[in-house]
Amino acid sequence: MRNNIIINIQLIAILGLVVFLYSFTSKRNEHRKISKPVIEFLDSDSPFVTHEMVNKLLIENFGGTSVIQKDELDLKNIEQTINKHSMIDNSEVYVSVDGKLKTIVKQKTPIARVFNNNTSFYIDYKGGKMPLSSNFTARVPLVFGDINNRYSKNCIELLQAIYNDDFLKKNIIGLKILPDGSIIMKNRNYSYDIDFGRTIQMERKFNNYKAFFQKAVQDTLIDSYKEINLKFTRQVVCTK
Repeated sequence: MRNNIIINIQLIAILGLVVFLYSFTSKRNEHRKISKPVIEFLDSDSPFVTHEMVNKLLIENFGGTSVIQKDELDLKNIEQTINKHSMIDNSEVYVSVDGKLKTIVKQKTPIARVFNNNTSFYIDYKGGKMPLSSNFTARVPLVFGDINNRYSKNCIELLQAIYNDDFLKKNIIGLKILPDGSIIMKNRNYSYDIDFGRTIQMERKFNNYKAFFQKAVQDTLIDSYKEINLKFTRQVVCTK
């Protein structure tokens, strides 16, 4: 009986010590100063945004993380601030066990560069506007004409289709949007115009163009074509 009481007292004492140490450690961890932030990019091959730019955002909005205690950090607010940057798609911010503020940044993905009314900007994969960057220039199709007309939704879907297809991404370098919504495309290696027509039955038209191209590259006359018409979904009409 007495031994059981002693054992119980020891267990209670050990449990109390564990709770005390945990509380002490947690409190100490909360008041720990945050060290210099560590910034990582998921797509470092396209550096539209630099480490310095993200760090500047942190300093301007939060006074520098090195003077902030861990319990004072509002990670959600930091993420929202970073996500407001015009070239950033999303971010994840957290504090590591060693007190470092880690920021993982996903930049926006440009799929075209628009030239219209003496202005130029990118269109990102989600269809939003994205400003040009002084740090990096994306190799994407150039778009001329009004992309903000009533056909704009279909134009974005067309640009997404080009971006997602390795063949089209490599070969289509330019698009001109006409007032009626029709589109003229340019090929990287040949001077002919591709009359795509309106943005309907896009998959079939692109498949027709691929089939034509694979056959035509073996034809020495491909350089003599002035126009490739894809409007007729059952055939490709070539003009010399």
